[in-house]
Amino acid sequence: MLNIFEPIYNNKALVIPFITWCVAQILKVLISSLKQRRLDLSLIVSSGGMPSSHAALVCALATVIGITDGIHSTTFALSTFFAAIVMYDAAGVRWAVSRQARILNRMVDEFYMGKPHIEQHLIELIGHTRIEVVAGAIFGVSIALILT
Repeated sequence: MLNIFEPIYNNKALVIPFITWCVAQILKVLISSLKQRRLDLSLIVSSGGMPSSHAALVCALATVIGITDGIHSTTFALSTFFAAIVMYDAAGVRWAVSRQARILNRMVDEFYMGKPHIEQHLIELIGHTRIEVVAGAIFGVSIALILT
């Protein structure tokens, strides 16, 4: 019987970045647990933290494409620029949003100090520091080189 999922399982450009992302998300939980001395499983689906799973995924994708299609290929060029944009966004725009959310949450807390309030806090862990992005990028390239 023909396995309809076989082409997907054999597509390294799909499988390796996905595995890399999953492992990076697990690492994020482990690293945070060691730092905070408590297990926070909600980080398994979070956007921020160490390492950047966004950077890991897009760098693994670009690396696999570079290895399989060649660094001269259009798909490698596209994936490299895509990776650069994602990493810039993670460490730039989304990091600024994280900082603004932290400040706004503090302002709301101070405004309602001693008074009951039901304001919901903004999510603060959205972006990444440059170190988290670099660590994710190195992790993504490394895993892709090992698995390809």
